[in-house]
Amino acid sequence: MGLLYTKLKIFHYKEKIDSLPLQKEQILAPIHIRIKPTNACGHNCWYCAYKVDNLQLGKDMNKRDFIPKEKMSEIIDDLVEMGVKAVTFSGGGDPFYYPYLLDAVKKLAQTPIKFASLTNGARLQGEVAEIFAHRGTWLRISIDGWDDESYSFYRGVSKGEFTKVMKNMENFKRLGGSCYLGVSFIIDKHNAEHVYAFIKKLRDIGVNSVKVSPCVVSNDGAENNSYHKPFFDLVKEQARKAKEDFADNTFEIFDAYHELDVKFKKDYTWCPFLQILPVIGADLNIYPCQDKAYNLDEGLIGSIKDRRFKDFWFTDKSKFFKVNPAKVCNHHCVANEKNKIIAEYLNADSEHLGFV
Repeated sequence: MGLLYTKLKIFHYKEKIDSLPLQKEQILAPIHIRIKPTNACGHNCWYCAYKVDNLQLGKDMNKRDFIPKEKMSEIIDDLVEMGVKAVTFSGGGDPFYYPYLLDAVKKLAQTPIKFASLTNGARLQGEVAEIFAHRGTWLRISIDGWDDESYSFYRGVSKGEFTKVMKNMENFKRLGGSCYLGVSFIIDKHNAEHVYAFIKKLRDIGVNSVKVSPCVVSNDGAENNSYHKPFFDLVKEQARKAKEDFADNTFEIFDAYHELDVKFKKDYTWCPFLQILPVIGADLNIYPCQDKAYNLDEGLIGSIKDRRFKDFWFTDKSKFFKVNPAKVCNHHCVANEKNKIIAEYLNADSEHLGFV
């Protein structure tokens, strides 16, 4: 298996990278789209950036918003026509709470577009699970608790929900198909000592991959680092030991547990990834990324409420430069390191390119 989490995937689309700067006249389609089909979710995670008041993400989110069925179909038609390569459904809410998710993935399954989803796994059942198992590229389940009691504490759900989610994942793998099932284990001070044991439990039920990730508790990188510092080494050692004991060509462990300030500091003035992986919100607004979604004063690129996505995308390139990361994105940014790599590539001196 190749590298799933490499930051260099975009360099397989050199024409797209070269089209990004403002002075380039041609606007090419995005490579990948995140669609947030609904803002509804049956869980209430204490750290959810879309719900807590102290994080900028989701500050203007309306929990009742969802993409109408006909509009979702129109969006998919546009993405096919534009040549978009992949769609990831994410939150806002949980995509599996979207009433038309089955219709959407059935439609996508008849196109060349690869599709995936993030979910809490509570509704990973029935026909929609079958479609994902046999036609989806990947699913990633977000988990924090390690048993029924802890899971209920994290998410405000009834006892037994953890057991149900674990059984859903186990049953999903039994459906066959090639969909890659991953888990993002979100680390905080309560579960830090359970990393090794829980990774083993996930391997034993057939999960393909575990990503160990830190929860974000502040818009400030230093504050996040301070929160994780007391148990940082404990988590890193367990992830290392789990890799040593469990990882093989059928089970991946990706240690994404890191000091968070590397994703906070920005010294570039435009966002390359805005044109590569934009977000369509449940409010039918377009945002530069999941870290700026539902932030109307600093993250809104435009709206497709009354126009088609393809018409919005291919007009007025200046909209892609409305967001200045150095001024308004001094918070967690999943694309930060990727943006830096692209900016360095684009800023190479043309007179010296031969001197590799």
